[in-house]
Amino acid sequence: VDILTVWELDPTMATKAKGETPSVDKEAVNFIREQWVVRQMAERSAEFTELHDIGILCATWNVNGKKPEPTEDLNLWLNNHGGPVPDLFCIGFQEIVDLNAVNVVADSKSKERSGKWREKLLETINSISSNSYVLVEEKHLVGIMLCIFAEEKHVPHIKRVAGSTAGVGVMGMMGNKGGAVIRLQLHDTTLCFVAAHLAAHRDNVAGRNADFANIIQKTQFEQEPPTKQELEEMGEIAKLADNEGAMDMLSGGASGDRTFGILDHDFVFYIGDFNYRIVEGITTDEVFARVEAGDLAWLRENDQLNVERENGNVFQGFQEGFGDEVPPFEPTYKFQPKTSLYERRPDKKLRAPAWCDRILWLAKKFDHIEQLSYKSTMDLRISDHKPVSALFQAKCKTVVVERKRNVYLDVIRMLDRWENDSLPKVELEGASVSFGPVRYLVESQASVWISNTSQVIAHWRFTPKFEETALCKRWLHIEPTYGMLIPGERAEIVIRALVDNETAQDLNGGKDTLQDIIVLHLENGPDKFIDVSGEYARSCFGCTLEELVCTTEPIRNVPIASSPDGHRHFSSTQNGATLSVPKELWRMVDAIYQRGLQERNLFLTQGNPAEVQTIRESVDTGTEFDACSVYSMADALWSFLNSLADPVIPPSLFPNMEIDAQSIQPWSRRFLEQLPPVNYNVFVYMISFFREVLLHSEANRLTPAKLAVVCCNCMVKSESEDNDEREMQRKHSLQLIISHFLTTAMI
Repeated sequence: VDILTVWELDPTMATKAKGETPSVDKEAVNFIREQWVVRQMAERSAEFTELHDIGILCATWNVNGKKPEPTEDLNLWLNNHGGPVPDLFCIGFQEIVDLNAVNVVADSKSKERSGKWREKLLETINSISSNSYVLVEEKHLVGIMLCIFAEEKHVPHIKRVAGSTAGVGVMGMMGNKGGAVIRLQLHDTTLCFVAAHLAAHRDNVAGRNADFANIIQKTQFEQEPPTKQELEEMGEIAKLADNEGAMDMLSGGASGDRTFGILDHDFVFYIGDFNYRIVEGITTDEVFARVEAGDLAWLRENDQLNVERENGNVFQGFQEGFGDEVPPFEPTYKFQPKTSLYERRPDKKLRAPAWCDRILWLAKKFDHIEQLSYKSTMDLRISDHKPVSALFQAKCKTVVVERKRNVYLDVIRMLDRWENDSLPKVELEGASVSFGPVRYLVESQASVWISNTSQVIAHWRFTPKFEETALCKRWLHIEPTYGMLIPGERAEIVIRALVDNETAQDLNGGKDTLQDIIVLHLENGPDKFIDVSGEYARSCFGCTLEELVCTTEPIRNVPIASSPDGHRHFSSTQNGATLSVPKELWRMVDAIYQRGLQERNLFLTQGNPAEVQTIRESVDTGTEFDACSVYSMADALWSFLNSLADPVIPPSLFPNMEIDAQSIQPWSRRFLEQLPPVNYNVFVYMISFFREVLLHSEANRLTPAKLAVVCCNCMVKSESEDNDEREMQRKHSLQLIISHFLTTAMI
């Protein structure tokens, strides 16, 4: 929530909303003014900071579910760079446990296995030199483990340590793929470390790109208040400035946004098994031949990660010490365990060698960091991956408080010279925004430019309309929501429109329209208004089953008509004819039936987001499906069922008691009898389809239990938002009933 939306509005808000000249909101002016000062202080930070060098060793290893062995000497991995002894160690693992269904769901073995690796790491690191190292923080997500160790002398200067995890695996949320994240502040330098395991398979480049973006997007940290020492250091100057916001600005800017992300740090180190391979189209034999010939430069040019980075699709702004011509080490995957030979045995899966394991970094100032080395270790052999490590020398900054005070006072004096009593004026370019057709889950974006045409500073912010609390409707997002412009300055306001599932349901039910008026309030000046509109390109996603069976036309062609009471309702041109199940459902099921019942882990593997979007457009418009992965089709089918305004299985049909062998038969019969007709048809249709899927279980590795979980996740919406013990028991009982349907002849 934007901090401005939680302020108490003054009693003249009604007058302001009517367009009359409002009184000055001093609280808003002070807040925006302080934020501008924070930016100025950041730009002049070199005037009050001192730099000193710190060594950082980053290391990553996919251990293929193995525990540490006494014969494996981790010094070969962590102490093979020469140069200065590191001040910090950032060590990440992937697959410390097998990524089977039990571990992904329960995560039961990760804690035990991570403890064994932690002990091995501490023993190894403390043997590197006479320096003593301690564990600062540890995070793990199923098979991913991330540890940060620091030399003991640095511990008193480390603060604001926080950790987070982001699962992006099955259905975009499970922990079989994702990232573990740790951030900290050393002196006055902020560092963020990410250990990630991205989507597998050579052809799933888009999935890996999406995993990277999702980890960045999902990971947020809370801003912590100044420490007691910082408050004491800044107290005197805060009084001198006679400004309540001075404390926040001098101590690091706590008055700004209360949350921040991975990229909002001085240094970001992103390590792990990213799973990028050699580009498709090059045969596995050709890759082996190039490796044997030592032609690593040619392989580098055809490395998927390098290609995607050059095209701006992933790791935007990050760097890697991979060499401009010849990479510093051979591909790290796939090896025969217990050897340093690439896996080429005829009875094993053949994989083209690839640089799956990588270390990249991002810096606000790239001249403040230098990569000293980048290596892999071939002599550690328990896994089918080889470990990778990189040594960095970074500039750590320390703020000199007295200098910072002087710079702050200089900024305040400069600002005071510009401010006067004149009224500000702004002009808006593009104040009428029309997005045109807006599609389900496809973001549309438009820009409005605000210019300060006066000779004084203009403070502006968006405010709610009269008797409303939100700045805009929920399908809109505005960025930024406030700002300050000096005379002649111009800024861009980005307005984004996104119809998600809840909005689609409101549009279909006549509860909302894609029209809104946004109020831009100018402190000590007149309000401005931005008119926003769009046309909903109707989608079957977010509709009800009753609506969808009422027409054989593509949903995009079916209007939403108005009823006499002012609400809108579904309009069909089919003279009352109904279908047994929605045609959209049939098309996707039929496509999966025709293309890939034997595909391994069908319904458990995430599809390509771009392909899912194309599939959604095809079912909405009635056009033929483009060529796509069967996993994308299954993902689209799951999303369709999950998006329905009313779930296939009503919450009222959840079992309210524990199901056993004696009660499951009558419960199942009663369950079918109580389903509404359309829901009954869809449920029976899907169960019949899943039973067909199970006929190929030897190939697709699916079981009734797995498909029962899939059914519950897409056909059910809980009455309670909390996953308490009772709710979990009811879901488990429902899974048993669905599994019963899948394995018996009741249907």
